[in-house]
Amino acid sequence: MRIPSSAAALLILVRACGFAQQAPLTINQAVQQALDRYPAVLSSLEQVSAAAAGINLARTAYLPRADFLTQVNRATHNNVFGMVLPQAVIPIISGPVLNTNSTASVFGTAVGGLVTWEPFDFGVRKANVNLAASVRDQLNAQVNVTKLQVGTAAADAFLSILASQETVTAATASVDRATVLNQAVEALVNNQLRPGADASRARAELALAQTQLIQTEEAADVARAALAQLLGIQPQIITTQSGPLLQLPTQQQIASFTAGNHPLAIAQQLAIQEVRSREKVLARSYYPRFFLQATAYTRGTGIRADGQSDGVARGLGPNIHDWGLGMTVTFPAFDIASLQARRKIEAYNERTELAHYDQILQDLTGQSERAKATLAGAQRVAQNTPIELDAARVSEQQANARYRSGLGNIVEVAEAERILTQAEIDDALAKLGVWRALLGVAAATGDLQPFLEQTQ
Repeated sequence: MRIPSSAAALLILVRACGFAQQAPLTINQAVQQALDRYPAVLSSLEQVSAAAAGINLARTAYLPRADFLTQVNRATHNNVFGMVLPQAVIPIISGPVLNTNSTASVFGTAVGGLVTWEPFDFGVRKANVNLAASVRDQLNAQVNVTKLQVGTAAADAFLSILASQETVTAATASVDRATVLNQAVEALVNNQLRPGADASRARAELALAQTQLIQTEEAADVARAALAQLLGIQPQIITTQSGPLLQLPTQQQIASFTAGNHPLAIAQQLAIQEVRSREKVLARSYYPRFFLQATAYTRGTGIRADGQSDGVARGLGPNIHDWGLGMTVTFPAFDIASLQARRKIEAYNERTELAHYDQILQDLTGQSERAKATLAGAQRVAQNTPIELDAARVSEQQANARYRSGLGNIVEVAEAERILTQAEIDDALAKLGVWRALLGVAAATGDLQPFLEQTQ
């Protein structure tokens, strides 16, 4: 059966909308998706991988070094007595000094290899490996710091969405009540039972409620955009599943939070360890270095010791073979001044990192105390808002009844409506306020897992 083009287009559109629609997110899913997708976390993980590769690079210092050379040249064969100081400009010519100064040239070839191995090093290679491991560990700790920051931001954005949605619900109810009041007042004014000023006030209260609703919807859109930024998706497709977050957590849930080692403190401890590892490398750098060396090479030249050439092609093939074994010892005697200066720099760096560690501990202590105070205040507010809401509902009902019976005025009704709207918002946000305070406590302790377990 042939499907009409309009029906086919509709089917494609429906399927596209189905693919674009995302299932409602829980707060656990939002946090996990942020950790999986946010570029800052991915960047930190790649830095750890690079540092781990740096450990392997440091370990290659234990391996022997093998260098191979092949060379063909055509050059003059003049040679002179005398010394040339070390430099990288004038090539060295081997062989006896000939009493000639000719521009004639001959071929020369060389093929050889040199294997060098350092049998012992007074611990400098191990110190370099430990330094690379310290860098890796410090970066790995920074990953946990980044994850904590991103996870906290995602959870806070999720709670902001729920809070804005609850505020939108309260603002919508306020618009509905203002609409009913406006209709009732207009009926009374039209029947000349109330002055026209009451109708103007009722319309003003309706417009004010509508403005408040628009503002709360804007706040909801902003909250979705904040979470979408962390998840890397479009804000329009975000829907939330509140779970237990719209009810107050129990005292048992609140008491389950315990302090742990904060990732910031751990990362700073490892930063101190990294500086100390650099100091150990410098402490083991002022030692002689011993190199076992083995070489084998073959050379060819187109000139003889008497200065005679054996032909144009002579020297293209190597014909003299040599080998050798030996040990080379090097000692940078005058590096002691620079090494001492570098060790002094690292000593100052260590003191800086220690001071930074003390600052982090002090800041974390203050953050924890503030989070606990915020939680205690949020709990007290949550206990009080139901009383506020019940009283506001009774007051609103009484004000409406008094107005309809002619005993009250429109100002009393408007004020009662506003108080009821605010009480509804306060009561809805009070429960989320406790959860947000719990999130703050979890972030202060450095572990979001207890908080996320309570939200399942």
